[in-house]
Amino acid sequence: MIPIGPFPILCHIMRYYAHFGHNEFIVCSGYKSELIKEYFLNLATYTHDFTIGFAAGGAPRIDVHDAGDGFSPRVTIAYTGQDTMTGARIKRAARYLGDDERFMVTYGDGVTDLDVGELVAFHKDHGKAATLTSVFPPPRFGALHFEGDRVTHFAEKDPQQEAMVNGGYYVFERSVLDTLEKDRKCVLEKAPMHRLSEEGELMAFRHPGYWQCMDTTRDLESLQDAWASGAAPWKVWQGGYDD
Repeated sequence: MIPIGPFPILCHIMRYYAHFGHNEFIVCSGYKSELIKEYFLNLATYTHDFTIGFAAGGAPRIDVHDAGDGFSPRVTIAYTGQDTMTGARIKRAARYLGDDERFMVTYGDGVTDLDVGELVAFHKDHGKAATLTSVFPPPRFGALHFEGDRVTHFAEKDPQQEAMVNGGYYVFERSVLDTLEKDRKCVLEKAPMHRLSEEGELMAFRHPGYWQCMDTTRDLESLQDAWASGAAPWKVWQGGYDD
């Protein structure tokens, strides 16, 4: 729920998925879940200007302005425990998936300019149970090149100098649920992912473009600066507040 510009990062992520036609979300909540519930109960007024009219003896009337911006999600808030790990959260919320054979999963703390349509198409084409998105982590330092103690070259930070890592944008077949447990200690990235990889059921969609998580204050500042610049790579939707 930490904000980037006018929205919490969770709302940025949802708007990004909605741009690609995905408007149904299940939020696996835990600590401070009441804040998430309160936010989505008041989503229209939090994300748009509005006029409220008060009448003596009657309920106030609220007119939301510019609400027809195409963002009309269906959000299920599923309380999955205070200290529950990632795999167990998915398993505990699985009842809200209905009969869907395929679903996507992401964390609530990272944004990207990934083409979600291409990610889903890649997953469908390979026919395996799971796809993760591999990304280059944002580099922290430039590289120095030496001859003895003399610096011969000072390189700016290059993200592709780093090894690719799991960017946390997944596509799963329903069979992945069989690798998960409701026990709060079940971590998606440990035994379940190891099992899928050993069975040849885990594929990686390589995304060389923008990806930024919010793990530290420095990460938050980077995201806020990107938004304030007016050219945030993940800001692909129209409408709502822009700054």
